[in-house]
Amino acid sequence: MIVGGTEAPAERTDVLGRFVQLCGGPASPIVVLTAASTTPDEVWAAYRPAFAAAGARQCEQVHAGSREEAADPALAARLAQARGIFITGGDQKRLTAAIGGTPLHEAIRRAVRAGASIGGTSAGASALGVHMVTDGRAEFSPEKGAVGMGAGLGLLPQCIIDQHFSQRHRINRLLTLIAANPELAGIGVDEDTAMVLTGAGALEVVGPGAVTLVDGRHMRTNLADVERGEIPLMLDVRVHVLPTGTALETLPEVLRPLLQPVLAPLVP
Repeated sequence: MIVGGTEAPAERTDVLGRFVQLCGGPASPIVVLTAASTTPDEVWAAYRPAFAAAGARQCEQVHAGSREEAADPALAARLAQARGIFITGGDQKRLTAAIGGTPLHEAIRRAVRAGASIGGTSAGASALGVHMVTDGRAEFSPEKGAVGMGAGLGLLPQCIIDQHFSQRHRINRLLTLIAANPELAGIGVDEDTAMVLTGAGALEVVGPGAVTLVDGRHMRTNLADVERGEIPLMLDVRVHVLPTGTALETLPEVLRPLLQPVLAPLVP
């Protein structure tokens, strides 16, 4: 589940309720990982009642603020028992610096391979992919070199995810990344909205906003020939908007090749 983030997580019961369903229902154990945040206890204080309102009866916090903490076998053991792992917002660079390549990271991968559901919101959403946005802005137009990209947690292949998408006007940021990486599916998710992907090849959009897909597979660009900071030529870039209720089976066949690598395999 890729969630676009929100400033009031207690209001996101529709999205969190769907996550609880994906985990197997109210009795399923869910772990909320707050490693992306500098104020993990405050974040947990918001999500604890939010998950309770969504029906979850077994929900606990796991925090790893350093690589030493992320190497604790006890934390990995708690994740091994979870049927759902939800990664909160904060800073995706902080998240990957703290847990990337650690036993906790491997425990997440093992849990997902064993059938646990994985969700991320805001920074937690950005970090789900093999690639993630690290920093930068492209406020008025796509701009060569304006946005950084680094390694994410490696749970979703062939995509780059941006969040708070419509609310923070991030279309040009995603276009900038796709200009340099046209083989990736650009996924922009609005606040209070989620894109749900399953290993069985299903897709759905949940929440009041939309998911924007930037498709550069047919693009022609002169990005290699312009200087850093300049606006590249971008022809035949395709933008698709998926509102709530959208499912893969309702989409035209032209979108299937773009989304299929993202859908499977989940966690190679």
